[in-house]
Amino acid sequence: MQLNGVDIKDTYAEAFGIKVSRLLVTAATKKLALVAATEATGYGTSVIGCPAEAGIDGYVSPLETPDGRPGYTIMICNSGKKKLDHELLERIGMGILTAPTTAVFNALEDTEEVLKAGFKLKFFGDGYEKEVEVGGRTVQSIPIMSGDFLVESDFGMKDGVAGGNFFILADSQMNALVAAEAAVDAIYEVPGTITPFPGGIVASGSKVGCNEYNFLNASTNEKMCVSLKEEVVESEIREDVNGIYEIVIDGIDEESVREAMKQGIKAACTIPGVKEISAGNYGGNLGAYKINLRDLF
Repeated sequence: MQLNGVDIKDTYAEAFGIKVSRLLVTAATKKLALVAATEATGYGTSVIGCPAEAGIDGYVSPLETPDGRPGYTIMICNSGKKKLDHELLERIGMGILTAPTTAVFNALEDTEEVLKAGFKLKFFGDGYEKEVEVGGRTVQSIPIMSGDFLVESDFGMKDGVAGGNFFILADSQMNALVAAEAAVDAIYEVPGTITPFPGGIVASGSKVGCNEYNFLNASTNEKMCVSLKEEVVESEIREDVNGIYEIVIDGIDEESVREAMKQGIKAACTIPGVKEISAGNYGGNLGAYKINLRDLF
């Protein structure tokens, strides 16, 4: 199968289940909202080493927010309810409450469970906190130096999907990079999904486990390293490929991840020099979701 002359490999992306929470961060200006959203989602590329996977989902117009101010939705993902609740408390408290003019609201519909991070955060008010209503929502108002910080008491949590992915193989590193950036831009338009790696692009695709060092639970994917394609016997890189990037996607459900993969792949295949689209899978050792690339189209 080809898309715009690009080979779509007959393979699948192996994704796994994860707990997801979705928040809306607003502020007096779009710039300040983006600053806070960026801080709150830092150090959140992969649960291999980070305490959570996190990223910015999308921009929300003042016409659509509870307080009539510009905002960004963000997603924070972790393996369990207790860990996720802790991450929300830490990231809201350290990354958003500390930022000028911010407020935080729940942005997850169809909630399966509730996290109490906002209620816990109210105690920072040292007894001066109070409940107020904003846009029909009951929120905690916490006095801070510059005014009051507003945060909803409860945030929704549901079962999501992490690790949706595809590889972009191109004739050069720069063409692969341009294609990866196009893919990330397209995925940004799919609500309920994030690309948690830096700039949404994975430069260091990994595999489960390690061939040489038994103390590592993940290591470089040597079969997809361009500098090793002449050295590794089972290299999966064709002769005309000299640049590879991976896009990893987390979403609120499998359908959102599938749609993000589809739109990202379509965008990548419009860039000259892209030769092939592949995906990462690990023989069922990573997760229960298997998303076949060709089934997306």
